Amino acid sequence: MAQQPQLNPGDEAEPGAPGSGEDVCPDCNGSGKMERADCKTCGGTGKVTQGIGGG
Repeated sequence: MAQQPQLNPGDEAEPGAPGSGEDVCPDCNGSGKMERADCKTCGGTGKVTQGIGGG
């Protein structure tokens, strides 16, 4: 059974999903830290997966 990638609260899609791209976390500005702890939005990675494109 394949393991599903872990999503962080700030992710809009799984990493690598069509129509998505990696972006800097808007809450920690890419540092991965908030008040000396891991950022809850990005899980400490400093990155979030966002939907891209337009409509």
